[in-house]
Amino acid sequence: MTIEKKNLLIMWIANFLVSASATMILPFLSLYIDTMGNFSDDYVQRWSGLVFGVTFLTAFLVSPIWGRFGDRFGYKPILLITGYGIALSIFLMGFIQSVHGLFILRMFMGIVTGFIPTSLALISSQTPKSIAGRTLGTLQMGTVTGGLFGPLIGGFMADSFGFSYTFLITAASIAVAATVVMIGISEKKKTADNKNKDAYTRKEVLRHIAHNRLLLTVMILSFMVQMANFSIQPLLALYVGTLTAAANIAFLSGLAFSATGFGNLIATRSWGRLGDAIGYEKVLTLLLILSALFIIPQALVTELWQLIILRFLFGIAIGGIIPSVTAFIRHAAPVSMQGEVLGYNQSFRFLGNVAGPAFGGIIAGSIGISSVFYVTGGLFLSAFILLWWSRKQVMSADGPSG
Repeated sequence: MTIEKKNLLIMWIANFLVSASATMILPFLSLYIDTMGNFSDDYVQRWSGLVFGVTFLTAFLVSPIWGRFGDRFGYKPILLITGYGIALSIFLMGFIQSVHGLFILRMFMGIVTGFIPTSLALISSQTPKSIAGRTLGTLQMGTVTGGLFGPLIGGFMADSFGFSYTFLITAASIAVAATVVMIGISEKKKTADNKNKDAYTRKEVLRHIAHNRLLLTVMILSFMVQMANFSIQPLLALYVGTLTAAANIAFLSGLAFSATGFGNLIATRSWGRLGDAIGYEKVLTLLLILSALFIIPQALVTELWQLIILRFLFGIAIGGIIPSVTAFIRHAAPVSMQGEVLGYNQSFRFLGNVAGPAFGGIIAGSIGISSVFYVTGGLFLSAFILLWWSRKQVMSADGPSG
C-alpha cells in the first residue's frame, strides 16, 4: 500500500471517530445542563443555545490560524494538537459541575476544533488534482458516517451509562483517533515547489482570495449552504410532531435527521468523481439547484414518510458540496497556502453553523416552521445565482477563448 493510500485510510478512520465522538454529546447537552441545578426552562434553553454555539463561534475565529500553522509546520502536528485538545476538553466536561464551566470548556473545544479541516488539507496536499474530488469525497464519507451514527450512539450511552461516563468514553475515542494519526500517518516532505511557503503572508493569502472571484464566491457559498442546512435542523423534531401523533417523536425525528446523512453517505464520492471529470464549479451549480428542488417541497408534506424521502434526496444533493468546494480550493490555491485557505473556508462554514439556527428560529417564530423550508430553498437558489454570475464574469474576463 502506498503512503498516500495508507494516509487516506487512517484519516478516514480518524475522521469517523472524531466526527462520531464530537456529535455523541449533542443530543443530551441541554439535559446535562438541567442536571447542574434547579433551573427554569427558559434558563436551560438559553444556555443550551449559548453552550452549543460558542464552540462554532470560537472555531470561526481560530480555524485560519490552524490552517496557517499547518502550512508552515506540517499538518500532522496540528492533527495531534487538535485531536488531543478536543479529547481533553470533552474529558473535563464529564467532571464539570457548573453551566459557566461547561461554557468555558465548549469555548476551549472551539479553539482546538481544527482536526477535520486539517485532515482535508493533509490529504489534499498529497492528492493529484485530477482525482482530488474523488479522494476528498472518500475522506468526507468518514466524517459523514461518524456524524450519522454519533448522535445515536451518544443517546444510547447516555441512557445506559449516564452523562459523565458518556463524556469519558467520547474523550477516549477521540484520543484513540489522535494516537492512530501519531503512529500511522507519514506526512510527505515538502517539495521544491512548496519550499517558498514563507513568502505567503496572511495579507497575501487574503489578497489571493479576494482577487480570485470564483474562490471567494465558493467560500461565501460554504457560509450560505451551512446557514441553510442548519436553519431547519433544530426545528426538525417540532416539524415531525406536526406530521404524526406517534409517541416516539424523538426516534422518528432522529430517523428524519438520519435520512439526510444516509443520502450524504451514498452520493458523496460519486459527486467528487463527477467534479474531477467535468469541473467542480459545474457540479456545485447542479447541487445547489437540486438542494433547492428537494428542500422546498418539504414544506408541503402531509405524511412523515414523504418528509423522510425528501430529506434523503436532499442529503444526496448536499453531500457533494463539501468535497467539491475542497477540491476546487485544491485547484485554486497554491499548495503552500492551502491549509490557511481551507481554514478560512471552514470559518465561513462555522459562521453558517451559528447563524443558521438563529435565522431559522426567527423565521419559524414569525411565519411558521414550514416557511423555513421556503426561505432555505431561496438561500440555495440565491447561492446558485451567485455562482452562475461569478462564473459568467470570470468567463467574460477570460475572453471568448477562455
